[in-house]
Amino acid sequence: MSQRPDYRTYKFVGHDEHVLYFGAGASRRILIIPPFFDEMNRCRRMLVQAMRGLAERGTGSFLIDLPGCNESLVALENQSLSTWRKAVSAAATQLGATHIASLRGGALVDDGTPDLPHWRLAPAKGSSLLKTMIRTRIAGDKEAGKTTSEAALIEAAKTGPIELAGNMLGPAMVEELASTEPAEVAQLAVRALGQDIAGSTLWLRAEPQDDPAMSDAITADLHLWSASCGG
Repeated sequence: MSQRPDYRTYKFVGHDEHVLYFGAGASRRILIIPPFFDEMNRCRRMLVQAMRGLAERGTGSFLIDLPGCNESLVALENQSLSTWRKAVSAAATQLGATHIASLRGGALVDDGTPDLPHWRLAPAKGSSLLKTMIRTRIAGDKEAGKTTSEAALIEAAKTGPIELAGNMLGPAMVEELASTEPAEVAQLAVRALGQDIAGSTLWLRAEPQDDPAMSDAITADLHLWSASCGG
């Protein structure tokens, strides 16, 4: 099976959104939902290498671009977890996904197709992601001589977009991040980093990095898991 990437699209709310695809022609096709915001940038290389490994083993995978991210032509500030959940469901249907895998914040929007088997690595609460971005904003403002508080930022987000860690987030996104946790689904496998999956917390690094051991561990686990539940 070819290990060369293929670029495809799915339609959502009148726009074409992109996906990266490895393993064309495979009977098992895993839709991968990456971490959100800066965490996605830090983990993308590692995930792509894992997808190459899956293709070597005969398992296909898609890495989704959520609306407002990467090559998307729509504004991030107009997105919410609810719209992202619908986008994931649309992509899964249009691309013929047989399994869903998510990392970190991706687990917050992976439940739009509850009948498919789900795999989650280090799932994160929305409130945890939001607090991290708020702390980054406060620290940046402090270096610039400005005084900002978490309460002031949350209040400002009720009436318009706010900038957090380089991302313009609208009121709906901030509100939903503050209250959303990964939902229960019928067929669920949860993996802990360092216990079930070898690797490092790439999403905490200052710059994007690679972790070949982590890519290999994810490849092996996804391949066996997907074969055991409908493959």
